[in-house]
Amino acid sequence: MQESPDSWNIAAQLDDLRAQGLWRELRPLDEVDGVIVRAGDREWINFSSNDYLGLAGSPEVRSALAEGVARYGGGSGASRLVCGTHRAHTKFEEALADFKGTEAALTFSSGFAVALGTIPALVGTGDTIILDKLCHASLVDAARLSGATIRVFPHNHLEKLERLLQTAKGRVLVATESIFSMDGDAAPLREIVKLKSRFGAWLLVDEAHAVGVLGPQGRGLAAELGVDQQVDLHLGTLSKAFGLSGGYLAASRQVIDLLINRARSFIYSTAPPAHLSYALGVMLDLVRNEQGTTLRKAVHQNALRMQEVLAEIGVDPHPAPGAILPVVLGESSKAMAISCRLRDSGFLIPCIRYPTVARGSARLRITVSALHSRLQIEALGAALKKVLQLRDFEVVPESAGPAPLHP
Repeated sequence: MQESPDSWNIAAQLDDLRAQGLWRELRPLDEVDGVIVRAGDREWINFSSNDYLGLAGSPEVRSALAEGVARYGGGSGASRLVCGTHRAHTKFEEALADFKGTEAALTFSSGFAVALGTIPALVGTGDTIILDKLCHASLVDAARLSGATIRVFPHNHLEKLERLLQTAKGRVLVATESIFSMDGDAAPLREIVKLKSRFGAWLLVDEAHAVGVLGPQGRGLAAELGVDQQVDLHLGTLSKAFGLSGGYLAASRQVIDLLINRARSFIYSTAPPAHLSYALGVMLDLVRNEQGTTLRKAVHQNALRMQEVLAEIGVDPHPAPGAILPVVLGESSKAMAISCRLRDSGFLIPCIRYPTVARGSARLRITVSALHSRLQIEALGAALKKVLQLRDFEVVPESAGPAPLHP
């Protein structure tokens, strides 16, 4: 007999999420205009987006998409291996490989799909994958899916990584982010490269939050540190600094050929539309050229000013080599309340809670864009200072307009 939905205790699970302060819901926005977002008759300054260079709504993106649609139409029609590969796909992948300094590159529908396709295609039962504790959920899920033995080292803890490498079996893959998505700090890539080379392991670096923001031509942290040629697998997204969507893996020609044959999230997915690859090619040129350099400088200037503002109001700013500046508050209820009060002051900043971060480390995740003005950054500092001085951290009732998104 088929079980009734009630026996699954869905309602109880939802009640439990609410009781723990972990309830999430979708709250649509009506308009995004640079760093200003609107819904109904309300507007906020957005300090939550990963659109680091401010390209998502730029005239360049709009023009490139329109031209791509005019050339290639809408959907791609099929998976890449059936009949969904268009010249725009391969042309962009060739340009991306050149950008990353690798023999080849392959694009996927998302960064999550890259991880789910790549890791199980390369390691499996009898192999070992070693992850930084703060690696993105996509890398963790991909590691679990692979069937390989999973070992985790404390965040950026090189001594523990070395000990794990000493005892690892089979093919060994080390995985880390370059700029960590919730803490905003950097991996010690030079030291990790030395360790992986010494023990004959491969290294996967997720540059999702570094590409476009760091390094020569925006090629990422590995390139900035001069170790990009020692990284075996370059993973990244096209939905952050590039202002569009998708993900990629850049590596040797042999690795890419293997992924074409074994990466299930690539093989069994309809290809991203060709017009998107065309537009991404235009954005890649922009990121690499003088305009991209100007936008990167603006991001770094804004991040520096945001750190100064946080320090001025008594918040210890974490190191921010990129655009992510967390304000760790502790309990979810406190972080939620502060986020909601900032919403009422006109600022959209997400409250990041468990399981995205560890229990007791809920935070505001402030991200800066090239489009933020100095006045907007300082206004946020003033609003945050006022909120932090309050003693009542109960979640405020819903006011007119939607609350911010709470990942």
